[in-house]
Amino acid sequence: MLHLGFVFPGQGSQYIGMGQELASNIPAAAEVFRVADQVLGFQLSALCFEGPAERLEQTEFAQPAILATSIAALAALRSLDLQPVLMAGLSLGEYTALVAAGALSLEEALPLVRLRGRLMQEAVGPGQGSMAAVMGLDDEAVEEICSGIEGYVAIANYNAPKQVVISGESEAVSQAGTALKELGAKVVPLTVSVPSHCHLMYDAAMRLQAVLESLNWQASNVPVVANVNAKQNPSADQAGLLVRQLYSPVKWEQSIRYMLNEVDYFIEIGPGSSLSGLIKRIDRNAMLGNVEDMKSLLKIKEKVDTLCRKA
Repeated sequence: MLHLGFVFPGQGSQYIGMGQELASNIPAAAEVFRVADQVLGFQLSALCFEGPAERLEQTEFAQPAILATSIAALAALRSLDLQPVLMAGLSLGEYTALVAAGALSLEEALPLVRLRGRLMQEAVGPGQGSMAAVMGLDDEAVEEICSGIEGYVAIANYNAPKQVVISGESEAVSQAGTALKELGAKVVPLTVSVPSHCHLMYDAAMRLQAVLESLNWQASNVPVVANVNAKQNPSADQAGLLVRQLYSPVKWEQSIRYMLNEVDYFIEIGPGSSLSGLIKRIDRNAMLGNVEDMKSLLKIKEKVDTLCRKA
């Protein structure tokens, strides 16, 4: 028996044309986009399929677009009758995982993540915050550098061994990047307009809290590993965890290591394959593949069929 983990990507994975092929070939995927268009009151499907890129990249639109595309890809994958034992998602992807697990309906999640994106955008003025990927140093070394910088900068994502993301005030992130390069790190500024998962998002989290607490949360039918504490949690804790998630670091590497206690293979579901690369850095044998179009769906089917024959 395959012990599968489903993982869902976060913001930054969006691209024009995402989900279009699946929607054209699989009615269940098309239905997800139909619902999204109806719930949001505009053609999210057209934005995903045709752009324009400038609008698709705006946080307010990128987040529901990625969530809808990922749930459409999940609908396509479900035609293979594969059942996960655990699920997780990176940042925005945690909301997708909760929808996939039945804790939150698609109709509730779409306007929620659109609001989340808008609040994040409003929390910090243009040019005041930034993020950068840091590769090649241990977490402790990055933490030490950040703590010694004047201004605010901290680790926002623990993505994989010797691969983190820092976030904070633009000048502090720049100074930290310079210091980290002197220690031998590779530092890549990210093209984002919002310094996510740091205390600059605290006010946005407080504004989102009442909405999260008002939702009709259900018990998950598959456990979801939370970004904040890298473990399964009671359904009653979901709203509070998502409030904290907005201003706390994403413990992605720790979440995957937790899942590896029960999961043999991971399938990334949604646009892109960024999570696949991170998981391979954590355990090169654990990644089965991703689902974002018909080719990748068929490839997953072939791999599963092969594994089942060997079992």
